[in-house]
Amino acid sequence: MEKTGSHILLDALKKENVEYIFGLPGGVVIPLFDTLFDDTDLKFILTRHEQAAGHAADGYARATGKVGVCIVTSGPGATNLTTAIATAYMDSVPMVAITGQVKTHLIGSDAFQEADVTGITRPISKYNYLVKNIKELRKVIKEAFYIASTGRPGPVVIDLPVDVTTDKWDGDIDEKINLPGYKPSYEGNMRQIKIAADSINRSKRPVVYAGGGVISSNSSEQLIELAEKANLPVNTTLMALGVFPEDNEKALGMIGMHGTVPANYAVHEADLLIAIGARFDDRITGKINEFAPCAKIIHIDIDPTSISKNIRVDIPVVGDANNILTELIKHVSYVERKEWFEKIAEWKKKYRLSYDNTSDKVKPQYVVEQICQATKGKAIITTEVGQNQMWAAQYYTYTNPRSFLSSGGLGTMGFGFPAAIGAQLGCPDKIVIDIAGDGSIQMNIQELSTVVKYKLPVKIAILNNGYLGMVRQWQELFHDKRYAHTLLDGNPDFVQVAKAYGVDGFLVEKKEDVRPVIEKAISIDGPVVIDFKIDPEENVFPMIPAGQAVSQIKGIELI
Repeated sequence: MEKTGSHILLDALKKENVEYIFGLPGGVVIPLFDTLFDDTDLKFILTRHEQAAGHAADGYARATGKVGVCIVTSGPGATNLTTAIATAYMDSVPMVAITGQVKTHLIGSDAFQEADVTGITRPISKYNYLVKNIKELRKVIKEAFYIASTGRPGPVVIDLPVDVTTDKWDGDIDEKINLPGYKPSYEGNMRQIKIAADSINRSKRPVVYAGGGVISSNSSEQLIELAEKANLPVNTTLMALGVFPEDNEKALGMIGMHGTVPANYAVHEADLLIAIGARFDDRITGKINEFAPCAKIIHIDIDPTSISKNIRVDIPVVGDANNILTELIKHVSYVERKEWFEKIAEWKKKYRLSYDNTSDKVKPQYVVEQICQATKGKAIITTEVGQNQMWAAQYYTYTNPRSFLSSGGLGTMGFGFPAAIGAQLGCPDKIVIDIAGDGSIQMNIQELSTVVKYKLPVKIAILNNGYLGMVRQWQELFHDKRYAHTLLDGNPDFVQVAKAYGVDGFLVEKKEDVRPVIEKAISIDGPVVIDFKIDPEENVFPMIPAGQAVSQIKGIELI
């Protein structure tokens, strides 16, 4: 039976078990959207900006583990999407982004709304395609989903000229995948695994450094089992929060620039560092030649290019974390390590995360703690980027993977709210809360229209300090309080903005109102915006200045 390219595309998406597509129509994708109009299986979520569509697909993928999908038009539609593609790329999120393109014979002619999407996205995507023949379309879709979801996950871009969507084809469709240059290693070398196990068994001061790859490989249970069987303390990166329960006695909390003191001190004094699905980025290592100075390093990662990229590794194990941990568990033994855990317990007691809870001002840490208590730690938390992100990471207790969704590598302001939309659609039975800043929430605030249209009960908690808070903090600490263009004295009334969109909004200016308003927001079956007027010059501590070592940690005298 003869089918148009649009029909072939939608059929292919359904074969990949796609449920939701996020996006925005435009000129060259009209034929595709015309076909989508009659489709009753695929659910299209109309966002109000292409960047938001990409972040929503990203949030859906992070929350569910499935591939997120978005469709936008050519030219500015595609370029608006690039920030979301780069965000997914930096954090290894499986996503397929489909962009419209001008007719094939017009490519390169500077046609209306033409952009070189493949050229633009090549550095920020795992792979990309420009489809010029309808006969290739089905195979390209199948390959795109396979590449996006296997190995180290990431976004794949498909640039689709309009004439390919309107062409017709009645021939056989080749669905075989043949990618000779792409063969991810999953099993891990058994000799390397046994060497790693022997090092763990011999170590006196080991510590696990778990990254987002543990979540991507669905290895939370294996990580917990390894820590219990081998008696290992565990710290996690920002991307891995929840993969190891933070209420477990072996949990050290988050490592890195704004991580806990015990997590950073443990790495500094460890004789063995077991890195799993982590990439040793600069926000973790700080000053490289002083990172884990006493430790032999084991690095387990599915991406061989990550091994020894930033930090020299002694024992590399390339493969899927789930498979490798399953084998590693068989070869490790319980070692008491009494002195090591006593030292860790001393750090935990001496350097607890804390703040001035006696103040009458609304403290952001208190707000996050109350959100955690009100949701019993069971919500999905998304964040924007900045101080709000770090307070959300520090003061909410995460006990399950895929419960903290945030832009780590790229640090994208405006990520949290649309990501919450994707997460809410993917996990409709969960409470989803975006912990935002007053600066970053305005970057995609138009998506209030989306949550109203689709009746999504996303809650937005704005930690409103009237500044671009993290930039202001750096200006305070490193630039003599020269607050150059970080004061947001033109902020809108967020409650009135919410109401203009048809969303319930609440203003909280008193500490005693924090918990009651949070509970009221949760009880409302619909979207809610809460504007928390917090202490304007509250800082995020502890903090290791960029490029510095653990010895330069700031703020511990305040803890």
